[in-house]
Amino acid sequence: MANIVAIVGRPNVGKSTLFNRLIERKQAIMDNESGVTRDRHYGYAEWNGKQFTVIDTGGYVEGSEDIFEGEIRKQVKEALGEANVILFMVDCHTGLHGLDQDFANVVRELKKPVLIVANKADNTEKMYMANEFYQLGISDQIFPVASVNGSGTGDLLDEVVNHFEDEPEDEEENTVPRIAIVGRPNVGKSSFLNALLGKDRSIVTNIAGTTRDALDTRYNLFEKDFILTDTAGIRKKAKVKEDIEFYSVLRAIQALQNSDVCIVVLDAQNGLEAQDLNIINLAHKYRKGCVIMVNKWDLWQKDTNSAAEYQKHIAEKLGPLSYIPVVFTSVMNKQRIFKTIELALQVAENIKLKIPTSQLNLKIGKEIENYPPPSVRGKHIKIKYITQLSTKAPTFAFFCNHPKDIREAYERFLLNKVREHFGFEGVPVKLVFKQK
Repeated sequence: MANIVAIVGRPNVGKSTLFNRLIERKQAIMDNESGVTRDRHYGYAEWNGKQFTVIDTGGYVEGSEDIFEGEIRKQVKEALGEANVILFMVDCHTGLHGLDQDFANVVRELKKPVLIVANKADNTEKMYMANEFYQLGISDQIFPVASVNGSGTGDLLDEVVNHFEDEPEDEEENTVPRIAIVGRPNVGKSSFLNALLGKDRSIVTNIAGTTRDALDTRYNLFEKDFILTDTAGIRKKAKVKEDIEFYSVLRAIQALQNSDVCIVVLDAQNGLEAQDLNIINLAHKYRKGCVIMVNKWDLWQKDTNSAAEYQKHIAEKLGPLSYIPVVFTSVMNKQRIFKTIELALQVAENIKLKIPTSQLNLKIGKEIENYPPPSVRGKHIKIKYITQLSTKAPTFAFFCNHPKDIREAYERFLLNKVREHFGFEGVPVKLVFKQK
């Protein structure tokens, strides 16, 4: 099931600092001036073996006529609606604030786990002062933390992951590939689904989705059995544009977490945009397969090299994620839409691909022999043995004498050779180095 944690609260309590701490990178901009966070940020986090998405929201202010703060209020409420766990942040330095009490009235209506996170509790006195937030009456436990240095975040995360649902144990259901169709509004997701529904379809069963608007439908196409998650039709056009985009990303995050493979649909006219890259990066971190579908290719002015040049441009934007295959389609003309599904199903098979240890050591061993790892501080590094681990997504263990001294550039070399010899198109591959 999708695990989403929303960090909410009034302005300038340290939400972005906590967000950066949880995802272990500086992604959100931090400033003492309130209102800095206007765009929403999404990040990947993991604790005690459980993966989840963290959403950093803007500061919630009631009664303001500022157009940005009005949009922030809408988006905070959407985040509250989609989250599994809500982190309500307050500030120990300033104490209980009127805006905290206003926002508590909003949170109190939700039937979801709400954890009060008392930030800036950087000494014993401030930790004791955190007790005044029990007056809000929305939680029976306060978590004093100092987001700047990470103090107290371990206890907080222990409680957060306790509220996540366990993975389903229906083995038959888990063997059927789950494909999520995601993308920005108006790129052709609905048309793509309608085209698939209108030809050679056989619906076996309808399964209620985990989100209000998503529907999982089981199909038999080309003698293949799979579950397709519809994330189209997210919001009516009458809604504010920023609202639509925020809501679509939430739906896409939930869909990709519950899927094996996600098809990211692009509009050929707009190309690969920032929100698309956010979703693709999350898919990579969650170890999900991915296919990029460039729709409306019939509207693109083409010459003999158009597809190759367009694909090269996408690969440059993807960088290390350029292992993701790209297919050019026209849903209106039903051009290559079934090829897209076939490619997604092939990616699902690639995730389950197991390489014999003998083949790994023969082929990758020869590459290592031709180009051994560079010495570090006079130490010669010898990779003695390679094997694939029993994990859901492909993971390869390289046993060597100095695993911590393997350079990032050499790791990329090995990863490229694994893909060159064994494929894994559309699948994130992980390498680990262990002591031998």
